[in-house]
Amino acid sequence: MGRWQPGSTERLEHAALDLFAEQGFADTTVPQITARAGLTTRTFFRHFADKREVLFSGDDLLPERVAALLADVPPTVGPMELVADRLAPAVSGVFEGRSLGYLLRRRAVVAAEPALQERELRKFSAMVDALEQGFVDRGVDRWTAQLVAELAVAAFRVAAGRWLDQRGTPDLATVMDETLAAMRHVVSTPSM
Repeated sequence: MGRWQPGSTERLEHAALDLFAEQGFADTTVPQITARAGLTTRTFFRHFADKREVLFSGDDLLPERVAALLADVPPTVGPMELVADRLAPAVSGVFEGRSLGYLLRRRAVVAAEPALQERELRKFSAMVDALEQGFVDRGVDRWTAQLVAELAVAAFRVAAGRWLDQRGTPDLATVMDETLAAMRHVVSTPSM
């Protein structure tokens, strides 16, 4: 196999996911992943810090994506309006390049392993931090920025879970719109 063959990242991700599903996360080693992918261990560590990170590829780009989302919105748009009107279209790109089958299998692997669940929570925490800082940079007070960021990420998590449960139908942006509408209803209802 060529030393710089394209698609190494994707091959490693798919090989790891297959092995995690077959034999469990704890029982899977990096050499097993690289052998399955037809690559070297050295190549693995060029792409990932450890085997957990195979399932979280691209998470380091979340702050950039959030900043880009907020930069395109006029400063007159308030934080809740921004979440309600702009978040749904933006979430469609979160799973870009991932098949529904891959995402369903990934979710099952993460759900079965506490170390992966912890890593998933860190990802959502980074999303909250990035949104909060983006709102503060737009002039929103810290408390309001934190509250809206937490609400937005909670809505995203619920929507993504529902979308996966419904096997990708309707599309994620539609499920996100429905989830945000439900959130607005809950918040505006005096008693439940």
